[in-house]
Amino acid sequence: MKEDLALRILSQIMKWDDERARTEFAWLRLMARLKYDGYRDFQAGMRFLESLAVWLQQFDAEERETAYIFVRQTLTYVGAAELQRLVEQFYPRTVRDRLHRMVATECRIPPYRVLVDERARVAYEELRRKTLFMGLSDGARIDVVRHSTVGLLSNEQLVIATQVDQDKWKDLLESLRDDLKDGAAQFKLIYLIDDFAGTGTSFFRYNEEKCKWTGKLMRFRDSLENALQTVPDVLADGWQLCAHHYLASAAAKEAMAQRLDEARTVLASPWWTQNLQISFGSVFPSDFPLMWERDQEFIALTEKYYDPIIRTKHTNVGGATHLGLGYGGCALPLVLEHNTPNNSVALLWAETEGGMRADLDAPAPAMRALFRRRQRHS
Repeated sequence: MKEDLALRILSQIMKWDDERARTEFAWLRLMARLKYDGYRDFQAGMRFLESLAVWLQQFDAEERETAYIFVRQTLTYVGAAELQRLVEQFYPRTVRDRLHRMVATECRIPPYRVLVDERARVAYEELRRKTLFMGLSDGARIDVVRHSTVGLLSNEQLVIATQVDQDKWKDLLESLRDDLKDGAAQFKLIYLIDDFAGTGTSFFRYNEEKCKWTGKLMRFRDSLENALQTVPDVLADGWQLCAHHYLASAAAKEAMAQRLDEARTVLASPWWTQNLQISFGSVFPSDFPLMWERDQEFIALTEKYYDPIIRTKHTNVGGATHLGLGYGGCALPLVLEHNTPNNSVALLWAETEGGMRADLDAPAPAMRALFRRRQRHS
């Protein structure tokens, strides 16, 4: 659909007069070209304006202004440029500072003297090579990390996944020792990297049904424990672990720290690290989620236009049985350019055909996504 035609249809749907239409068309053209058209999961032949026209039509005529104002004023879209910036800043803002502090503590000097003290500078360069970076998902953007650290990190320090076999661990260790010309070299710091934490449950949580801790951290721990059976000397004494997310909600930051504190005895082991830290590229403010006193009109739409079929055993993990406000009831007005988090309000990402449901007296409405989500679980 051509842009001008899409805008005319939007004007008819919204019943804008000429003056309002001119104002909105200017904003829509700008945002579509600057950001929204870059969303990866639009259907073939469709871009933001067409998607918006289809999305608005699911609401009653008198409700469309509320929905449009939500898009106009509340929706937060993190585009490719913003994500690229967060990935590129990961090493200089987070990793380098941590390496400086670790070396400064070891050499008993202030961090600002690390690069001017010869002994500390050598220790810093050695520690940098003894640091391993592993992706928790494809959102880790390991390829971008690699490109932004050319000359600083070796390709053999960057691994796209955490669950790797013993042969891969052997290769990583051999490469480390070859580069440092040290047959006893071991890794001292591991970074686990992911793109976004909305609740933090996918990273680490207690599974009430199975009565055990689970998540990406536990899968990494299990994989590493298995590898240590054949590569026992891969980790140095006192090695450290840091989990870094490029983006997080304020609630996720708090919850992740609390869960890790609660589970230290579960994670404890003679070989497991005593120093596990979490870090974030950027954290959304605490008032970022939708709130009833401020956003009640749109929240009412998330309750009215809702099909319970989007609830699954995977979404139940978040604790919310009604997903109108998204996984875990996070109520985020957020879209990431490569996918829409299920922590965001369901009206942004859910697609259903509607129909009768066992727990409803009337047919559920068909849900139309503005930014359709690529589901990780079926």
